[in-house]
Amino acid sequence: MADDRGRQIESAEVAKRMAVLRPHLHDAVPLVDAAGQAGVPIRTARRWLARYRADGPAGLARPPRPGTGGRTFPKALVELIEGMALMKPPPSIATIHRRLAGLAGERGWRTPSYGSVRDIVRRIDPAMLTLAHEGAAVFRDRYELVHRHRADRPNATWQADHTQLDILTLDAGGKPVRPWLTTVLDDHSRVIAGYMVFLGAPSALNTSLALRQAIWRKVEPAWPVCGIPDVLHVDHGSNFTSLHLEQAAADLRIRLIYSAVARPQGRGKIERLFRTINTELLPELPGNLHAGKPVSSPRLSLPTLDAAIGAYIVSTYNARRHRGIGMAPVDAWRGKGWLPRMPESLAELDALLVMVAKPRTVHRDGIRFEGLRYFDPTLAAYVGEPVTIRYDPRDMGEVRVFHRNAFLCRAVSADHAGHSITLKDVQAARIAHRRQLRNEIRARKAQVEDHLPSILLPARAGPVREPVLEAASVAAPAPVRSKPRLRTYIEGE
Repeated sequence: MADDRGRQIESAEVAKRMAVLRPHLHDAVPLVDAAGQAGVPIRTARRWLARYRADGPAGLARPPRPGTGGRTFPKALVELIEGMALMKPPPSIATIHRRLAGLAGERGWRTPSYGSVRDIVRRIDPAMLTLAHEGAAVFRDRYELVHRHRADRPNATWQADHTQLDILTLDAGGKPVRPWLTTVLDDHSRVIAGYMVFLGAPSALNTSLALRQAIWRKVEPAWPVCGIPDVLHVDHGSNFTSLHLEQAAADLRIRLIYSAVARPQGRGKIERLFRTINTELLPELPGNLHAGKPVSSPRLSLPTLDAAIGAYIVSTYNARRHRGIGMAPVDAWRGKGWLPRMPESLAELDALLVMVAKPRTVHRDGIRFEGLRYFDPTLAAYVGEPVTIRYDPRDMGEVRVFHRNAFLCRAVSADHAGHSITLKDVQAARIAHRRQLRNEIRARKAQVEDHLPSILLPARAGPVREPVLEAASVAAPAPVRSKPRLRTYIEGE
């Protein structure tokens, strides 16, 4: 519609100019008189006449306006402006214009205005500017094509990654700390197969525990996800490139695929999952961080946060409709019914993934570890023998005992046989015990200071005063003059 209106205006302009020239062309009226009757300057009328004789009525149309800064300046000048704009660090428009002022005069170019320089810089391809100023990584993330792949079936491809959560929890000593989260995501259904919440830097153990939960059957009926994946997609973190994970993947017949270094495009799905948890679940919990600062004081322990994330995964994230696939992730994983590939037993899976191995010696009362005592009748024949124990940090109720790399037995802590405890619980108990002992020490020291004479405690009591003696009973001793160390002589002797 705008083009039609423009053509109409152009036709009216041609007709108006033709009306000025017609008396001169058809009636031989002098051009000066024809222009004067129409109120047009004679120079303008002569220019119109020259264009008409050269191109006919089409020559009377207004010539197209050249692109700003493109055709009005030499190509070399335009390329020079573009080259200066692509320098790193990028100079300002004022800097480019100031440098060109002297250079244009030396080369005989018309000096461009500030606005012309700005328009030339604005016409540069934004992708080119990004690549020149911010580097290949930023250019790749903004402008390179991304192939959005989806696995053709459940358990064909899993993704595993870590993130530091935007929340503060209380550690075993009551100090606020920022926890980490490891998740395992099924690429086809977007269902969360397993997760692990922990403190400290990511490690191969945390990855193994998340995979253990993802692979084995869950207790919750609403979380049926299990099985061994065909492919596990991970990044190049040291915990993912460890020999332990490679050996476990080989034994479980899982093909490990590592994403390209510093290229997160292949992990976009799990990155969006982390963003959803940080922006949807954590703001409802105490200790949430906004712009690096806590919105409220932290009150949650790590097990409490673990339970909150687990409940959110099972009841909300896995159960609600996912916009990317158009259905709930758990329903997409179930499909029309199928049998996942499973390990033969949980013990076999633990032997591959739960690789926290500690050397110990069997004592007459069992095996001592982390302040607990583990016992099994099988250990009676191995008193004094060195063994290796393997344990799950999330359940310290029992340990698996190996003798000469062969499984021996499961030793149980008799004090906690009825319920499971975690390694964090053991550390918290040790800290609480030390705190209690320190309080008792301070209390008993206070009793000693209250009952003993103050002279025995000069550090806490005031200065001890010497008794004042009467001058008549005891004579003051004569002052002793110290002899000078240097011998003096009288001059002239």
